Amino acid sequence: MASDEEMVSPEKPFIIIIAGPTGVGKTRTAIYLAEALGAEIISADAMQVYRRMDIGTAKPTVEEQARVRHHLIDIVEPDEPFSAARFKQLADRVIKHLHRAGVVPFVVGGTGLYIKALTRGLFEADEVDESIRARLLSEAEAHGTAALHARLKKVDREAACRIHPNDSYRIIRALEVFEATGCPISSLQKQHGFSDTSYRALKVGLFLERPVLYDRIDSRVDEMMDSGFVGEVRGLLEQGFSPELKSMQSIGYRHVAEFLRGGISRDDMVEQLKRDTRRYAKRQLTWFRADPGMVWFTPSDIEAIRRKIEAFLGQKA
Repeated sequence: MASDEEMVSPEKPFIIIIAGPTGVGKTRTAIYLAEALGAEIISADAMQVYRRMDIGTAKPTVEEQARVRHHLIDIVEPDEPFSAARFKQLADRVIKHLHRAGVVPFVVGGTGLYIKALTRGLFEADEVDESIRARLLSEAEAHGTAALHARLKKVDREAACRIHPNDSYRIIRALEVFEATGCPISSLQKQHGFSDTSYRALKVGLFLERPVLYDRIDSRVDEMMDSGFVGEVRGLLEQGFSPELKSMQSIGYRHVAEFLRGGISRDDMVEQLKRDTRRYAKRQLTWFRADPGMVWFTPSDIEAIRRKIEAFLGQKA
């Protein structure tokens, strides 16, 4: 299957995508490379768009943002709606501006749907009711992924044959689309086609061995707690932001909110947050591993990544 580099023509803007699971080191890697290459960074993180939500979203620090200009961070309030379609609209605008100025855009983040929206477009069912997804996740935990895969076979055999029985992310994705639209995801994907791209993209995926990544995630959660994450969530609640908001239902914020309501002990909250963050990282890796255009490196391969980017950008000449 052709990668994005092969499917688009050279006159389209060049972009560098740096993706991977939470905690892998995307921010540090991207800032070093963007600084070295005179690039600017577009955040592809579904949580970093929200103002007032800093610690739990692991936003680049003020110092880091001073080193390299960042876009699409702190652009909406926690109670404002934001979507992949809106991200694409804003990111397209920034890329157009940077392209005209001769600046290379680095698109950096772990929200796979945002990166897909930017590089491949969206089809009608790409954004569905969050409650459907939450219910299917609960069912997967209660009954196992195999039970959901068997259900998928009944409503969309083509998708079920294509998706591995252990790929919980894509099984849930296919089922939620079917429930939301009444149409099999395989049919909707054929209608969309995904035959064109707006950009010439080099996709760099960052990974670490799972035990190392999980240790880093656990350490990050401890650092968040030491940095005042509980106070950040308390402040949001005191400012009137409901714990039922989409932003406040994200990993970390919902855990701390439950602790503040007295529904869970601090120790249990921290352990559940670590567990759920590790599970999220695993789902992110599943998403990005399915992209044949992704070129994989560890963060320690930073000079090899730089050479890869420089060779890719050399095609602009």
